[in-house]
Amino acid sequence: MRVRIQGDGDEQALTDLQDWLSRDPQARQLFVAPVSTPGATMSVLHALDIVLNRGIEIANFAVAYASWRVAKVGAATRGARTLTHGGSTVDIGHLDSTQLAELLGRLQNDSTDTDTRRS
Repeated sequence: MRVRIQGDGDEQALTDLQDWLSRDPQARQLFVAPVSTPGATMSVLHALDIVLNRGIEIANFAVAYASWRVAKVGAATRGARTLTHGGSTVDIGHLDSTQLAELLGRLQNDSTDTDTRRS
């Protein structure tokens, strides 16, 4: 399952989140790719694409993301709150790790159900 975390106009938050995930012992094994838009702002990071293949990866990402948000409460981090998967876009900035893992599990199941119905 591929999810995208949007910058929401706060590209520094994405850079910080990417660094956080790369240092987290459980999350550093995730595939995380920076997304930049071609054009005048080519060097600006707009999103992170993250691939979650198993339930344990969902849980690891959820814990790392929630921990990052808690650590940034005092900072002026307003970005990296929007998650997109397929046709679904959700504000995840207020979710704790359990809620985020449950949401990602539902999105993954919805994707699997949709793929099965297409077959």
